[in-house]
Amino acid sequence: MGVPGERATGGPVGPPVSSSAPPAGAADLDLLHAHVAGDPHAFAELFHRHRDRLWAVALRTLGDREEAADALQDALLSAHRAAGRFRGDSAVTTWLHRIVVNACLDRIRRRQAHPTVPLPDGVRDTDSGTGGVEPAAPVQDHDTALVVRQALAELPAEQRAALILVDVQGYPVAEVARILGVAEGTVKSRCARGRARLATQLGHLRPQRAEERSTPQRAEPAPTAGPNVPAVTRGNPRSPEGVRSGSGRSRRDAHQEDA
Repeated sequence: MGVPGERATGGPVGPPVSSSAPPAGAADLDLLHAHVAGDPHAFAELFHRHRDRLWAVALRTLGDREEAADALQDALLSAHRAAGRFRGDSAVTTWLHRIVVNACLDRIRRRQAHPTVPLPDGVRDTDSGTGGVEPAAPVQDHDTALVVRQALAELPAEQRAALILVDVQGYPVAEVARILGVAEGTVKSRCARGRARLATQLGHLRPQRAEERSTPQRAEPAPTAGPNVPAVTRGNPRSPEGVRSGSGRSRRDAHQEDA
């Protein structure tokens, strides 16, 4: 008699697994279908194919490695469970980005509702297990990168997500609209408002043009006085004929009366 819970061959009972695994170069949609069919390796292949870009979006949206790792884990767990409901009305990568961005926005909203004081980014455990490489600025620009990150963190969540996807990650506006589930005009509007806020906060970082630093301001020559009209000072914008006396009449009128 066999042991309960095992097959006659002695192996444990488990969910049916597809007998034919997708090839290594399978399309994203084929991998997702294989995952739904029971392939235990298909979703892992799909994740490894897109993990770097998903990780970059999560990290730049949240600005914190630990928060980004947690959000990415939540998003992939949601995608793993919801794969059977994928309707195919967008690319698989768009669907994955939408789930990651929504997970990040949920964390931002919860953080705003219950604010905490995060530890500096440098004390986080660098081995987060996400497998992605943290986007980093050059060493000499580290202070600037921190200022920009702080300015991004102060933007409203929707503006921040749109700006990061369009200006930082370089996605087309149409693709970002599909990721965020909004109209293209809404993406453009959010980006415009976000850029305006950043321009106000980061205006001091704009380098001064070389000609502004090297060229001294040259004084304009004062207007030449006529034979009967005194010179006009620089603070008087009127022409010489318009200079009036204290009585309100022009000097030319006064000379005519004297004549």
